[in-house]
Amino acid sequence: MHLGSIYLIVDDFYKSIKFYEKLLQIPVTRKNMDRFAMFEFEGKCISIMNGHFDAENPDLVVHKGEYIEYFDDMKSIVSAHNARKFVLNFWDENLRKEYERVKNLDITDKLTKIRYVCNVSPYYYFQFTDPDGNIIEVTGEYVPEEGEFE
Repeated sequence: MHLGSIYLIVDDFYKSIKFYEKLLQIPVTRKNMDRFAMFEFEGKCISIMNGHFDAENPDLVVHKGEYIEYFDDMKSIVSAHNARKFVLNFWDENLRKEYERVKNLDITDKLTKIRYVCNVSPYYYFQFTDPDGNIIEVTGEYVPEEGEFE
């Protein structure tokens, strides 16, 4: 088995595209109408699926096989409460610099400061949310300032 893509079913397709273009610092790699957009980078792929497209454009999408509401009702999926059980994790060589870059993008109203946890080795990270409330975590090399985590 091989990972093809991680994709997020989103409420506002265009807002999510802008968010991830700014965050990833790349344009959409490929797009399937206004239904699906892919960001391919470093051999990985994160995609955005417009949760409204199929219902709003029934003449543009052909479905065959059994309809299973739990998997196929995109309108219900996109409007469901985000349970925050899914985290996109990224890393950067310079966590402090990346934190400042993300902060200056002004793309989220939920951004933590750089934090620390240790169970086997020190782990520095910060977190924020995308337009649909998905948690994004960034970790990386970090040297705390004196007294920062005391």
